[in-house]
Amino acid sequence: MKSLPSPRRTELLAAGAATVTVLLWASAFVSIRSAGEAYAPGALALGRLLAGVLVLGVICLIRREGLPPRAAWPGIVVSGLLWFGLYMVVLNWGEQKVDAGTAALVVNVGPLIMALLAGWLLKEGLPPRLLAGMAVSFAGAAVVGLSMSGEGSASVLGVLLCLLAAVAYAGGVVAQKPALRYGSALQVTTFGCAIGAVACLPFAGQLVSDAADAPLSATLNMVYLGVFPTALAFTTWAFALARTTAGKMGATTYAVPALVVLMSWVALDEVPGWITLVGGLVCLAGVAVSRSRPRTAAAAEEVGPAAAAGPVAAAPETSPEPQREQA
Repeated sequence: MKSLPSPRRTELLAAGAATVTVLLWASAFVSIRSAGEAYAPGALALGRLLAGVLVLGVICLIRREGLPPRAAWPGIVVSGLLWFGLYMVVLNWGEQKVDAGTAALVVNVGPLIMALLAGWLLKEGLPPRLLAGMAVSFAGAAVVGLSMSGEGSASVLGVLLCLLAAVAYAGGVVAQKPALRYGSALQVTTFGCAIGAVACLPFAGQLVSDAADAPLSATLNMVYLGVFPTALAFTTWAFALARTTAGKMGATTYAVPALVVLMSWVALDEVPGWITLVGGLVCLAGVAVSRSRPRTAAAAEEVGPAAAAGPVAAAPETSPEPQREQA
């Protein structure tokens, strides 16, 4: 009989999927910088989503995924409108109004909001290690953002747009989590992306107009955003989210600023200062803390269920009471 995957194996699979997501989302910042020069925020969001829907739709047909169960639709619709639709548009718009440092500070409120919403609505709780790790990572993200801010000025509208993007991002993830109990990661991502694309259809005329004048490099970057940071990365995100908590997944995204610094260094020849590098390392340290397990849990897993059952086996005269499964 085939054994079920161990909790440790599940955790490693989730961590691997989350790593793919974070790497691709970090690469998106480089592509958005190029495509955003030729495409308006709404047009860029719609083009990205259409490319993502096309790729995801083909994969769904090949795998014969079919429609998600009815119980998954409320979460899919809400996450599609908030995360795939609203978030992408207002983030593209907000980053045109504020400097990089302000955008990093405001948007990185998202994982904090996510952890609070998940603890309240999804009953995930707020583990001390998660809160400590997120606090460390947020401090690192603040250092990265401020060190890269330059001399730009922040508008009130830009700050509000970035804050709205953070709230939409957090709300979309919290809404997506229950949907993954009923639908597969591919189903939830595909139809969420489709709903976001439908919500962005009012920008279709602008997309056609911008595409006619845009250089090939900008259009290719938009397609890249749809295929990899959207279709692939959102699917691996959903895969990981189905196997861990929304709070931990949100904390993982704090690695993005550090990776963006490294990718900009390699791809754009933007040499970061030592303060930026320190901030990036602090971000990664916070992620490590938030995803670490208490020593007692790790020790119990190493001992194994057979050894843990030893004291019960030593008392055959007492019938063991059924133990409640730990959350």
